[in-house]
Amino acid sequence: AAAAVTQGAAPAKSGDDVIARVGTTNISADQIRAYVAALGPRERAAFGQDPSLLSQAVRLMLANRLVLQEVAAKKWDQQAAIAEQLDRVRESAVAELYLQQVSTPPASFPSEDDLQKVYDANRASFLMPRQFELAQIFVPLAKDADKATEDKAKKAVEELQRKLKAPGADFAALANETNETKNGGELGWLAETQIRPEIRTQVMALAKNAIAEPIKLDDGWHIIKLTDTKASYTRTLPEVREVLVQQMRSERAAMLRRAYLAELLKQNPPVINELALSGLLGGPTPAAR
Repeated sequence: AAAAVTQGAAPAKSGDDVIARVGTTNISADQIRAYVAALGPRERAAFGQDPSLLSQAVRLMLANRLVLQEVAAKKWDQQAAIAEQLDRVRESAVAELYLQQVSTPPASFPSEDDLQKVYDANRASFLMPRQFELAQIFVPLAKDADKATEDKAKKAVEELQRKLKAPGADFAALANETNETKNGGELGWLAETQIRPEIRTQVMALAKNAIAEPIKLDDGWHIIKLTDTKASYTRTLPEVREVLVQQMRSERAAMLRRAYLAELLKQNPPVINELALSGLLGGPTPAAR
């Protein structure tokens, strides 16, 4: 019979620091640490960058505890059909965890030589395109706007141009007056591949702190200022080491997994009655196809 699912919802021990509580169930600091430790490197890094993600995860844990309490109260998991499903889920989970273990590359992989070889072979993929720090003043104009609306938008753009050409003009202040987002019109750093071609052509011809002529696109008028630029460069091995190690270990794990399963099936050749199998689904037998 399947083990009761409520076994995984044990309350926090009395000596643990309680971090969260729902009903009569607590979640301790140790339980949260164990949860985080079981995550992959990327998920853990994401929690470090955005603590609110961990808060969301704990809220989900609390919701699950409430569900499991209700499951236990109703003995829902003890129904025969549910117990069979839980057995299958457990078997799949155990098999998957075992496969992950037997296919985990040794801690020493990849070596420094391996890393360097892969980096050198894929150096082109680590090229960072030229980047531009931009700001914009945006005058919206619907693609299907009538002539009166178009004329109004054009006059607004012409007035902005006049103000921007005046001595001591403040681009950020004008952007705040015009744009919905009050951040001085800052768009931040954008790679040249991220910038629309119509805008990129003008931006690439600008000097630092220069302002392009208004550009009309299908969403309205854009007045772009180039704040700064960064030249294209190739990221160094130290910069990409963590991502490269994760990628190489993931690829090696997949290879080890395939090799393990192939050897296992070679030693234990499966025998499948295809005729009987096709009949289980009510479809035509292989001979009748």
